Amino acid sequence: RTKIGQFWAYARDDRPWNGPEPPGVAYIYAPDRKHERPAAHLSGFKGLLQVDGYGAYEALARGGDVTLAFCWAHVRRRFFEIQAATPAPIAAEVLARIGALYDIEREIHGKSAEARKSARQVRAKPIVDAMKPWLEARLATISGKSTLAVAIRYALSRWDGLVRFLDNGRVDIDSNAVERAMRPIGLGRKNHLFAGSDGGAEHWAVLASLVETCKRNDIDPQAYLADVLTKIVDRHPMSRIDELLPFAYIKKMPEAAVA
Repeated sequence: RTKIGQFWAYARDDRPWNGPEPPGVAYIYAPDRKHERPAAHLSGFKGLLQVDGYGAYEALARGGDVTLAFCWAHVRRRFFEIQAATPAPIAAEVLARIGALYDIEREIHGKSAEARKSARQVRAKPIVDAMKPWLEARLATISGKSTLAVAIRYALSRWDGLVRFLDNGRVDIDSNAVERAMRPIGLGRKNHLFAGSDGGAEHWAVLASLVETCKRNDIDPQAYLADVLTKIVDRHPMSRIDELLPFAYIKKMPEAAVA
């Protein structure tokens, strides 16, 4: 019988704040989407993690080593869907306020973390500070079972994580870096529907990690894989496996091999 598995994606992208580390994506296959999966994937991780609204990450943060930043794109999407289906003044106002935040983000993209934080404190913080009491007031005026109320409660219940980007210029306003990483998998779903087995899916995740990391660093994946496979055949030592990662090929591939 056909079994459905899950790909999880974890991404790093310092380019929005002009950071020093190259971008990268790691895909991990799991046979399900149970809450314990992120804890297993991120065992030993300490720091800030930007995520969507999936509850498993909140459980991970309760351990104290992980701080969560939530995603404004996921908040916006809920109000956008409401506005597209049945236009509502409250949804339209939320979209306008979130749009103002994104206008600021476009202007500060690529600036230093400190510059981004300063701009957000001056320009974005007043918008965000005014939005919470406004949402709470609107929530009291509508049916608690309406899709609009559900969308408002989704935002308010994650408010501490949603405002975290204001105080840290290294944090993006959303988790679109990892959403973009999942798009190639989603677009190709019908073309490569079957992995064959759990083992096949695990190998697929490894290959997808290498290919997508290459793409984000302007490395031609085909040229990269050809070179790596050649070196493996030539008995490249396992003790120097780091030399075969995409990061080692940044600006080192021949010009014809750079996308």
